[in-house]
Amino acid sequence: MTDTSAVLREPKRLPQAEFIALTAMLAATIAFSIDAMLPALPEIGAALSPDNLNNAQLIITSFVLGMGIGTLFTGPLSDAFGRKPVMVGGAIVYIIACAVAWAAASLEVMLAARIVQGLGAAGPRVVAMAMIRDLYSGPNMARIISFSMVVFSLVPALAPTLGHFIILGFGWRAIFAAFMIFCIMTTLWLLIRQPETLAPENRRAINVRSMGVAVTEMFAHRTARLSIFVQTLAFSMLFVVLSSTQQVFDVTFGQGAQFHYWFGGIAIIAASASLLNARIVVRLGMRAIIKAMFTVQIAITLVMIAITAADGPYWLAFGTYVFWVTSIFFQAGLTIGNLNALAMEEMGHMAGMAATIIAAVATVGAVVIAAPVALLFDGTPMPMAVGTLIAAVLALWLTTMIRRPGEI
Repeated sequence: MTDTSAVLREPKRLPQAEFIALTAMLAATIAFSIDAMLPALPEIGAALSPDNLNNAQLIITSFVLGMGIGTLFTGPLSDAFGRKPVMVGGAIVYIIACAVAWAAASLEVMLAARIVQGLGAAGPRVVAMAMIRDLYSGPNMARIISFSMVVFSLVPALAPTLGHFIILGFGWRAIFAAFMIFCIMTTLWLLIRQPETLAPENRRAINVRSMGVAVTEMFAHRTARLSIFVQTLAFSMLFVVLSSTQQVFDVTFGQGAQFHYWFGGIAIIAASASLLNARIVVRLGMRAIIKAMFTVQIAITLVMIAITAADGPYWLAFGTYVFWVTSIFFQAGLTIGNLNALAMEEMGHMAGMAATIIAAVATVGAVVIAAPVALLFDGTPMPMAVGTLIAAVLALWLTTMIRRPGEI
């Protein structure tokens, strides 16, 4: 006999193509909020921090810091109150913060608004993945996530160009209006079309003690602990490049007007890393790929440092820099997902909480590392390259100590 009550409680689903597009756009709030800002940094620096243009880089890392902190809370909140309320609450916080940033008359107000904006953006980031987990499992879940990531990966390629033309037509403050419009559109889409995916009987009360127990257990576990540390270093390399690369393209190489095109091309190439990882990870193993990528990154970065120190010809220096930046993004696609999987490998009994802790700790830790390095920009890529080299060496060393279950 069919269990009618169970059928009634099953969450309703959108057509799969629409659901993929919706979750991709929700998750893309993060990429859009970061990458569309990059072309605006020189103008914002000149307007709000004319005495120290380097401080404009903090507009990127402050947002990421807020997002990392917010991630720690939005997961448990969405488990307790449902996905849609947390998404809407995060969107309201995000939109208010965008309005404050739009009106900011000082860099301090701008940075505070960006932190709060990141807190709000953590809602869409977590809710998108949580909804997929609510509705799909096993291979179907992996398939939906893969399709969502393909759509999501187009945003970093398009966002800087979109940001460039918004600034060209309406000024840098209009970027924040664009953020508000994007967030309103995706939130309305969610509210109108997507029913709540977390059934009332599956909701869990917020338990601060259980979160503390989960953090303690994860950091007591060797593989989880080391994987989080290595992921933190991998993110720090990425954030250093995101913070400083616009200045390098503009100040060092005189390519500021073409930056959005260069960055879009780099993003498209780097997006292929996730597809490559899906093809080779079963055959080669996660740790082997991670170690290989950090080893290659060390070699490429040493070449980058040597050419920068030698003050080589423009074509060589610029070509090497573009290749090096591409390698950083490509490395992220081949390491961060695998490191996340390694950290989660023996945390199946608390997968949701573990995922939240990993994302929050790695993101906040990476900002703490990346922000001071990015502020050392001296007109050359050298501070970025040296910081990346140190992070890559430490990451490779820590990776060699990661053990799979049963290994000594």
